[in-house]
Amino acid sequence: MPIQWFPGHMAAARKKAGETLAAADVVIEVVDARIPEASTNPMIHQLRRHRQRPCLKILNKADLADPAATTAWLAHYAAQPDVQAVALSCKKPGDVAKVRGLAAKLAPYRTGPGKPLRLIIMGIPNVGKSTLMNALLQRRVAKVGDEPAVTKNQQRLDLDENTVLIDTPGMMWPKIAHDADGYMLAASHAIGRNAVIDEEVAAQLGAMLLVRYADRVAERYKLAPEAVTTLDGEGLVEAVARRRGFLVKGGGIDLEKAALTLLQDYRDGALGRISLETPESRAAMLREAAERAAALAAAAAEQSADPAV
Repeated sequence: MPIQWFPGHMAAARKKAGETLAAADVVIEVVDARIPEASTNPMIHQLRRHRQRPCLKILNKADLADPAATTAWLAHYAAQPDVQAVALSCKKPGDVAKVRGLAAKLAPYRTGPGKPLRLIIMGIPNVGKSTLMNALLQRRVAKVGDEPAVTKNQQRLDLDENTVLIDTPGMMWPKIAHDADGYMLAASHAIGRNAVIDEEVAAQLGAMLLVRYADRVAERYKLAPEAVTTLDGEGLVEAVARRRGFLVKGGGIDLEKAALTLLQDYRDGALGRISLETPESRAAMLREAAERAAALAAAAAEQSADPAV
């Protein structure tokens, strides 16, 4: 089932962010390093391009992501105009200390008295925007939680006498175009649980893990490597339930508990450093989507042209 999630307060947040962006110099966009493009809000891209603002793209949670995939993503973003990307963990002060200097390089004209550097922090829910804000200021000014949509309002604070920070609420976009993106976002906890079915999300996550990280899955859940090769996503959730002894009254397996276990293991890094997409896999997904759309359009055109229809 396709996943969509656009709570009402996000429409207002988008409008407010668009107005604030007019007075900002640099967009600091925080994404999840495990799913950099799936966690990139196209509305943010549109807003900053409209205002012609450069972007410092922070691939947060890099300590949970596959280093090889992250290296490929950094090269991918380095080729984009007005974008600089950095991979880090917003929970590490040494990493966060780089951010102010990197942002300043994108707006060299904002130096000297009366020209404070104005930075706006944007991104989807639960990617670490508030954690970054608190780390930059070295004090707790933004509420942090392991749930999407914790921040509901903008905050404007002085980082120092020459730098202003604006924190914005996490924003989704009205329609997630690709089903795979919805599942990656839900698996990475960027979408509220009220909008998803955990067993379905875990099955989709399991299918992705089996493609690239089957050995990690086998090791974590004590499964025979040869057995893992025969599983699909749903089969993996069932296998986790059986290996962990997750049972319900009557002796059936508890798929919900197994699904939550698989999801939490991925989110916590218990399966190792994992990325659910790479530039290559992203390009392949978009190519396949375009081919499907073209085939559907051709079929529709053929049907409308057939006088017998």
